[in-house]
Amino acid sequence: MTLTIVLAVVICIALLIFFYYVPFLLWVSAIVSGVHISLIQLFLMRIRKVPPHKIVDCLIEAHKAGLQDVTRDGLEAHYLAGGHIERVVHALVSANKANFELPFQMATAIDLAGRDVFDAVQMSVNPKVIDTPPVTAVAKDGIQLIAKARVTVRANIRQLVGGAGEDTVLARVGEGIVSSIGSSESHKQVLENPDSISKLVLRKGLDAGTAFEILSIDIADIDVGKNIGAQLQMDQAEADKNIAQAKAEERRAMAVAQEQEMRAKAEEARAHVVEAEAEVPKAMAEAFRNGNLGIMDYYRMQNIEADTAMRNTIGGRTDGKKK
Repeated sequence: MTLTIVLAVVICIALLIFFYYVPFLLWVSAIVSGVHISLIQLFLMRIRKVPPHKIVDCLIEAHKAGLQDVTRDGLEAHYLAGGHIERVVHALVSANKANFELPFQMATAIDLAGRDVFDAVQMSVNPKVIDTPPVTAVAKDGIQLIAKARVTVRANIRQLVGGAGEDTVLARVGEGIVSSIGSSESHKQVLENPDSISKLVLRKGLDAGTAFEILSIDIADIDVGKNIGAQLQMDQAEADKNIAQAKAEERRAMAVAQEQEMRAKAEEARAHVVEAEAEVPKAMAEAFRNGNLGIMDYYRMQNIEADTAMRNTIGGRTDGKKK
């Protein structure tokens, strides 16, 4: 009895291992669905660490949709490369139903590039609307305008690999709006004809080199902002005033410095005069001792000095200076 139980357990384990590595029921499902695949290939998938049920399900879906270029080797290679085989097959089926040409190699390349190929196909059939953030620009009359646009794009399948993304499209559209408003003579022209912005931006071919094709650009809203021109003029006037004040302060400082210099020179000259006047008595005494100056000469000189002082007093001057 014990031997029978052990034998039954061993048989059950062996069957479980067999059906795990050789998915017989999955093979039957594939054969019934019209997908020709051998049990050996399913077994080798287990060895290669490829889930057989994913491969078989994708093959069945592709076979039912009439896709001829989807093969087992291609699906296995894409799975081992880190791709999403379900998304690829869904995208191929969706493109086939929409009469949109999408080769298997291109779909796998798009998927490995990090883009959702199924969403790309859906966007090719149903265009997507992207709202731009507020774009600020200034017209030639100095008035600031804040514009918001809605960009209708369609995925460009052939540019998805290596093409720029949505952020690039938004940046280019914003640049086009700024250029269009900046070239306008007046902000009133922009407010009266906002469609002129759309026409100018569309003519620039902003979708070149991107993964999208721009179908239309519609200006959703335009708001009037600040008077940038007046603000700049006020700032310039304030700057000119500050410069003028600085130059005036510089001239005042130079004048004060010159005045102080002149005062110093006057004081220096006055000191020399006082020093010279102090030397006069010494010179006179020396002249008396040497006999070069007589007493009568000295009296004459005193009379001249007294006469000069009297004349200065009569003329309203004292000490040689005006009152």
